[in-house]
Amino acid sequence: MNEAEAFLYIKTSSLSLLDVSKSSLSRFGVLADMKMLEHLDLSSGTMGDDSVEMIVCIGANLKNLNLSSTRVSSVGIEILVGHVPKLENLSLSHTPIDDVALSYIGLMPSLKVIDLSNTNIKGFFLQPGTESHVDSTLTALQNLSYLESLNLEHTQVRDPDLHPLLSCKKLSHLSLKCASLTDATLHLLSSLPKLTTLHVRDAVLTTNGLDAFSPPTTLRVLDLMGCWLLTEDAISQFLKKHPQVEIRHEIVQNLSTEHQTISNRLSTSQQSLKGPQRNKKQGNLPMPEFFVDQRLKYNREELLALQFSPLSLQSPHDAGSVTPNV
Repeated sequence: MNEAEAFLYIKTSSLSLLDVSKSSLSRFGVLADMKMLEHLDLSSGTMGDDSVEMIVCIGANLKNLNLSSTRVSSVGIEILVGHVPKLENLSLSHTPIDDVALSYIGLMPSLKVIDLSNTNIKGFFLQPGTESHVDSTLTALQNLSYLESLNLEHTQVRDPDLHPLLSCKKLSHLSLKCASLTDATLHLLSSLPKLTTLHVRDAVLTTNGLDAFSPPTTLRVLDLMGCWLLTEDAISQFLKKHPQVEIRHEIVQNLSTEHQTISNRLSTSQQSLKGPQRNKKQGNLPMPEFFVDQRLKYNREELLALQFSPLSLQSPHDAGSVTPNV
């Protein structure tokens, strides 16, 4: 509760990383002296627009800033513009920011990773007095030439709003989760040259859309969880055509579980049937003497003569007591 006391024995001017996430810190004046900070995590705390000036004071060297689950809005993001020239990673998940914030985020030139999930971003503005949409608000991100990862899950973006992302040539990780997205999104994103991981969850994707999707050669993970219109046949066909891509979907999980169960049963059955031969081959467990067929030493007449011999009634467990002469 007393931040001055908490930092009393710390040389704050030398700190490069500060994590006060999920803390009760409510006064941020202590940040003013932390000029060397590169990583600052204020997530799930009380930070609001009225305290963003404290971040401005130490923004020159910041590379990672986590404001997720705080009260910072688009107003606070505007205050940061021009004061975080080295910022590479910005997380604003679960904050009240809207599309206005995108115009300010687009003015942070070094950004590589942006998390805008669970925010009020729609991807468009309405023209005053009409129901018409103007250009996509994601156009503001076209200036981010280093952008590699973008999370837009649980926002309200639609297929046409994503067109500006085609200008982000280094984009390799894109996360989307919205029921308004359709097959058009897959067709559009196939043009991203470095896309490695693509999440398109809870979308209205169809069998025809997946079949027509020609993924970039760099794609390795395609997450389609929650796309309930897709069938097992559609996913199987896609995997045959693009074996380098890992698909994540409820159907794939079920098939994997069933396959593993069958494999386990077959393995257990084979071990049960071939156990003695397997053990003998591997030499892990020595073969007991009584498993050796001693009848091979005798011809038919000799075997008949031994049939009623006292030795023939001996228990195999007593084999060790038989003398060498016998």
